[in-house]
Amino acid sequence: MEALPTFPLPTLTVHPWPDAVIDAVGHDVRSGHVEQFWLGVLGPSATWLLRRLAAGLADEPDGFELDLALAATQLGLGNRSGRHSPFLRSIERCCRFGAAQRVDERTLRVRRKLPALTRAQVMRLPDAMQDAHRAWTEGPGTDLPVEQLKERARGLALSLLELGEGPEATERQLHTWRLHPALAHDAVAWAVQRRSVTRLVVRDDLPPEAA
Repeated sequence: MEALPTFPLPTLTVHPWPDAVIDAVGHDVRSGHVEQFWLGVLGPSATWLLRRLAAGLADEPDGFELDLALAATQLGLGNRSGRHSPFLRSIERCCRFGAAQRVDERTLRVRRKLPALTRAQVMRLPDAMQDAHRAWTEGPGTDLPVEQLKERARGLALSLLELGEGPEATERQLHTWRLHPALAHDAVAWAVQRRSVTRLVVRDDLPPEAA
């Protein structure tokens, strides 16, 4: 069995890093949006670390003790310790991009939601990803006929749910695209029901042993 790395401190105390604005309009670090657009900014190791920390805060909202050696091994970051270990570099990368903050040597504050990418960060993405991000942030044109706009809103809501956004976050995103609140609410309600029906159909098609 691979030996666990030895860090100067065995644990870090992880606390949430609240922010009224980001918590209201940001994206859950475990969402498809973060995986699609933030992954290339943070890097895979830092993104997975952030997801691990957010999951810990979901279980223990007031904070928890992170076993550094165990977490490094669970994330597949090897048994190197010391200041330049892949695991500690991942923590530093989260801090560098504002996803986490070192309060002191023993304490780390972590965001559970991330804001939209800055313009400079978007410009560093590949062209295809820039186009996808532009479509995400700009949303549909609001000068479409009502029925087309309704259909488009429902499709967007379903796509957001499939990417991992929750119903509330999906509705807020539709609001940022300047869709009427009633239209956004209808679209999310439709998408949630559509997903539920689809899951039931898939489950009914499974053989008894798989269900």
